Amino acid sequence: IKSSPGLAQNPQFADENGQFDERKFRDFILELKINAPSQYEDWLQDEQAIIESAKQQVYFNLVRAGMGATLKEGELDYKLANDKVDIRYVRVPYASIPDSTITVTRNEIEAYIKENEKKYTQEKSRDIQFVYFEEGPSDEDIAATEAAITALLDDSEEYFEDRDTTETIPGFRNTKDVNAFLDRNSDAKYDSILRAKSELPTQFADALFELTPGELYGPYRDGDVFKVSRMMAKKPNGSVKASHILITYQGAERANPEVTRSKEEARQKAEGVLEEALKQDAVFAQLARDNSDGPSGPRGGDLGFFQEGVMTPKFNDFAFGNPVGHIGLVETEFGFHIVKVDEKRDLVQLATLTRDIQPSDETINALFTDATKFEMTAVDSDKSLSEVAQENDYVVRPVNRLNAMDENLPGLGAQRRIVQWAFSEDTELGDIRRFDVNNGYAVVQLTATYKKGLMDVEDASVTVLPILRKKKKAEKIKAENAGKSMSEIAAAYATTVSNATALTVKSPTIPGAGREPLIVGTAFSMEVGKTSSLISGESGVFMFEVTNKEEAPALDNYVTYANNLQASNAARVTNSLVEALKEKADIEDNRSVFY
Repeated sequence: IKSSPGLAQNPQFADENGQFDERKFRDFILELKINAPSQYEDWLQDEQAIIESAKQQVYFNLVRAGMGATLKEGELDYKLANDKVDIRYVRVPYASIPDSTITVTRNEIEAYIKENEKKYTQEKSRDIQFVYFEEGPSDEDIAATEAAITALLDDSEEYFEDRDTTETIPGFRNTKDVNAFLDRNSDAKYDSILRAKSELPTQFADALFELTPGELYGPYRDGDVFKVSRMMAKKPNGSVKASHILITYQGAERANPEVTRSKEEARQKAEGVLEEALKQDAVFAQLARDNSDGPSGPRGGDLGFFQEGVMTPKFNDFAFGNPVGHIGLVETEFGFHIVKVDEKRDLVQLATLTRDIQPSDETINALFTDATKFEMTAVDSDKSLSEVAQENDYVVRPVNRLNAMDENLPGLGAQRRIVQWAFSEDTELGDIRRFDVNNGYAVVQLTATYKKGLMDVEDASVTVLPILRKKKKAEKIKAENAGKSMSEIAAAYATTVSNATALTVKSPTIPGAGREPLIVGTAFSMEVGKTSSLISGESGVFMFEVTNKEEAPALDNYVTYANNLQASNAARVTNSLVEALKEKADIEDNRSVFY
C-alpha cells in the first residue's frame, strides 16, 4: 500500500510532514466498514488486487535475483563490443538475380512452415473492412451556428405580451452583467481567470491580447466552436516566474525531520548562499541543486509562473515588488529563501461567448439514411463492399489480424461489439452489418478468418517466399562460382573487392552491405591471411579474407560490463517470464465470449 502512488501520495493519508500515515489510513478503512459498506466491499477487492500484485512482485524479484552476470560474462561482453576484425571481401547481392527466375513451389513453402512450426503458429484472428459515416456539421449547420452567435452581439428588441411592452435586451457588446449573459447564452460559462498570451488560442492570441477593455473580437472559429471574446481587464506584470533556494531549519513549517540545523544556522547559510548567488559568474540553478532543501531544488529552484496570492505573503511581495533579475533573501514560515525573479508576464481577463458547432437533426437523419442505404446496397450487390464504396466515393478502411480480445479499431475507438460480431459463429465470411459507433455509423464486412494453429500456405507465403527465394539464389550463386577467387567473382559480376575495417560482433555492419552477423562472426573465427569459402549472408553471398584482427586492451576489472548485463537481463524478466508461464500453462481463453 505504501508503494501505491494513488494511496501513498493521497493528502488524506499524509502526516504533518507529508509522509504516508498508516494510522490515518487504517482509521479511514474502519470508517468505511462501519458507515459505507458498499465502498468497504470495493476496498476489499482493491486490497486483494494489491496482495496479488505484491506476490507477483516477490516472484519476479526472486527470478531477477538469479539473473546475475559473472565477471567472465562481463569480460566477454566487453570483448564482443571492442575486439575488431578487418576484411577484404566480395559480395554477390541476391538482388543481382531477378525474382522471376526463381521458382518456389507450394510444397516447399508447406515443408518450410512445418520445419519452423513454432515460428508460424498463429492465434485465431479476423480481417475486416469498414466504411465510417461520421456525424459532423454540414456547411449549412456551420453557417447557422455563426449566424446565431453573431445575433447575440448587439442589442435586440423583445416584446412582452403580458405587459404589452417592448424592451431592449442588451447584447454581449453592451451587457453590464457578463456572467449572467454567458450563463443564458453560451455553451461555456464565464470564468474570471487571468491568462497569459501563451494560454490563448495560438492563431488568435495576438488579436485577443491587443483588445482594449470592452472591445470584442469575433466571431472566430476555434476547432469545433465559434467564439466571440470581450476584453474585461488587463493586468501588466500579473504573472511572475521565479526560482528560489530554500534553507530550512528544525521547527520550520514542512521541514524535513532529518533537518537538524537551528534557525540562526539556517540564516547564516542562506546569507552565504545569497553572497554566492550575487556574484557575476554565479549559476543560480546549480546553487539551487547543491543547496536547496525544497522540492524544486533538483529543477534548479524553478517554481514556474504564478499569480498574486499563490505564494506565502512575504515571498509574494518580493516576487511582484522587484524587477526581473533581482536576487534577494526572504524569510517565511518555511525557512529562508534566496529568491531570483526570472520573468514577468502581462495577463488579460477575457469573457468568451461560445457556441458549439454541431450537426442539426436534419444532418443526422440524412447521415443515417446514407449509411442504411449503403448497407442495403452492399448486402444486395454482387460486387464487393470496396467496389460499392468506390462507386459512391466512400473510403474503405481495412483492419487486419484482429484478435478476439481486441477492443480499439483505428478511427473508431473502443468497439467490442464489432470485434465480437467478427468472431461470432453466426458471422460468415463476407457478411456485412451496420453498427452505431461513436459519432456516427460503421458499415463493416468480414473479409478473412484465420484459425488457431499452423498458418496456411497462402498466409505464410508473404514471409516464407522471400526466405526460400533467397536460399535458392544463394545456392545458385555458390554453384556458379565454385572454385573461383575473389578477383574472378568480382570480375564476373562487374563489382570490386572491397575493404571493411573495425568490425565487431556487437555491431556487425559491413559498409555497403548492412548487418551481416554470420559473416562478421565467421571472420573472428578465422586466422589472419585466411580466405573463406562462399558464405550466405543477409544481403548476398560473400567471400572474404581476414586482413587484421585487433584484441581490445585488457581492463583491470569488468564489473561495469557485468552490472550492465545484469541490469539488461533483469529488465527482460517480467515480460519474458509471463510469456513463459503462459506457454507452459494449458489455458483455454474464453474471455472474448463474455467481454
